[in-house]
Amino acid sequence: MAINHEKDARPDKEPGPFHRFRETLRRNAVLNTAWRVGVFTVGATVLIGGLVMMVTPGPGIVGIVVGLAILATEFAWAQRALHRAKQAAERAKEKALDPRTKRRNTILAVIGGILAGAAVIAYLVVYGFNLPWNVEDLTFWN
Repeated sequence: MAINHEKDARPDKEPGPFHRFRETLRRNAVLNTAWRVGVFTVGATVLIGGLVMMVTPGPGIVGIVVGLAILATEFAWAQRALHRAKQAAERAKEKALDPRTKRRNTILAVIGGILAGAAVIAYLVVYGFNLPWNVEDLTFWN
């Protein structure tokens, strides 16, 4: 059974100041709409920022989850999307903790480290301890 009201969830506690503030806003249609527009604006901005950070440097997943959490305070569709995102994160966690996946990732990391080390050694053999921007002749095959 879903909880419809905050007072159903906490029958023994007095509503907090934010709850009283929000109830006051809900009674006035204009203030309620303004509040929801504000929540939508802030949540959508954070969500879009998270989506942008998925392709640029930054914590994109965190931005998306925080944006959905802000939107979920007022909108049921955002609550459903946040629930699906949490389920997807849980499935990804279970998949990442799979022993076969961990072994594969460890092998790939070791191979990548060996290749990076070989590239550094090759550079040092060819150019010595000179920094790349101080190398005068970039052609090592002459």
